[in-house]
Amino acid sequence: MQLTEIARTSAAVAATSSRKAKTDLLAGCLRGADPGGEAAIVVAYLSGELPQRQIGVGYASFRDLPPPAAEPGLTVPEVHAAFSEIGAVSGKGSVTRRRDLVTALMARATHAEQEFLIRLLSGELRQGALDGVMAEAIAKAAEVPAADVRRAVMLRGSLGPVATAVLADGAAGLRAFTLEVGRPIKPMLAASAPSVEEAYAKLDGEAAVEWKLDGIRAQIHMRPAGISVFTRTLDDITDRLPEVVEALRGLPVRDAVFDGELIALRPDGSPHPFQVTAARTATRTRRAESIPLSLFLFDVLHLDGDDLLDRPGTERHAALVRVVPEELRMPRIVTADPAEATAFFTDAVARGHEGVLVKSPGTAYTAGRRGAGWIKVKPRHTLDLVVLAVEWGHGRRRGLLSNLHLGARDPETGGFVMLGKTFKGLTDKLLAWQTEALRALAVSDDGWTVQVRPELVVEIAFDGIQRSPRYPGGIALRFARVLRYREDKTASEADTIQTVLSLGALKAPEGL
Repeated sequence: MQLTEIARTSAAVAATSSRKAKTDLLAGCLRGADPGGEAAIVVAYLSGELPQRQIGVGYASFRDLPPPAAEPGLTVPEVHAAFSEIGAVSGKGSVTRRRDLVTALMARATHAEQEFLIRLLSGELRQGALDGVMAEAIAKAAEVPAADVRRAVMLRGSLGPVATAVLADGAAGLRAFTLEVGRPIKPMLAASAPSVEEAYAKLDGEAAVEWKLDGIRAQIHMRPAGISVFTRTLDDITDRLPEVVEALRGLPVRDAVFDGELIALRPDGSPHPFQVTAARTATRTRRAESIPLSLFLFDVLHLDGDDLLDRPGTERHAALVRVVPEELRMPRIVTADPAEATAFFTDAVARGHEGVLVKSPGTAYTAGRRGAGWIKVKPRHTLDLVVLAVEWGHGRRRGLLSNLHLGARDPETGGFVMLGKTFKGLTDKLLAWQTEALRALAVSDDGWTVQVRPELVVEIAFDGIQRSPRYPGGIALRFARVLRYREDKTASEADTIQTVLSLGALKAPEGL
């Protein structure tokens, strides 16, 4: 299959808001893919993902693109091979070598293909082809029930292998996908509510309420052959967590699959910043001075030969209690009283945790999907920050000022401290408005980034604060997204860097 077919399909999918139309377009493209060598790659590209995950290519690689090719000629296997080669580059001179390989690939791409590749590599391929739509498209292309494809994806953990099997062998190909201890599956996700009361209104009755930790999701697979720990992205991190493996060895189980959370705790039980936990799970060798991680289990999907995925939450938790001691279980209460649940939420936040999960007692474990029976509630943090600069958008956002550079006020210097960037939360209407407003404030434009007078204040929601050497402030906002512009505020009324640091319980980096 040629890349131009994927680029054309992607553009058409982005241009329609109809779920059915998106599904039909994707299914048509998938029918033309070779099931054995291309289907999984095509699914990944149209989902805005790379099979290689990360290949070390960022925006800087696209600053000086070669002229586009006049005619399409790139094939999917060729692009896949090029990405693998780029991702394998390392060592001295790797930045230059990687840029040269990107340039060589782009020189063979037409203008439309270049646009698609830039959006794919930059993570901006927002066209509405999420897992749910893609699963339906795979089902339509293979002429099998969508529910069967979703189930297979749940059990396999990714769309690509399922697409390969079902496009090659139809319904028979799906029967090979079962829950297998030792092979991770995608975790169940939660919907959101702004308050515990609203979460209870959605569930209408008694619910379990559990702490929501700012940690790393962990799926534990236990077999006679050993214990494996997987992240929510299905990466095996077992060798990095000897203390976690040791804590699990004494459980009275033969084979099991547990769902839980890993987190680094201080001696008083309060959590370390998220980065401390993330650093431990990212480090392949544990040094003696490393901070240990604590494990909190909250679900069990398989226990001693029995699959529990389709059982109600009450049954799964009862099975969890039978084999897991309290110190390894997520703290929780079961109540029909929203006031009691709110008090539990308040206590969790006071302890330094993210919030709570409110769970319907009857819900099954819908792996890889955002189930209506699980609802997360977190206190929303917001800051009023100043726009320091903005980057031109790509793809659907070409010609619009998109990625905002955000800064907090520094009263000591009279200037601003950059905290990061975001393009999240921007509607088409808001994009158009900010493009006009920021153009009027522009002081320079290098074709990539527009520096602006620091006058426009924007309200930003975020989930937390972490240390980051990437930005001058030494910290960055986690999951920052735009809520609204504060035209009623001047830059002198924006939040200060000291306010930001106090929210994250962090000391100011040197120089601030």
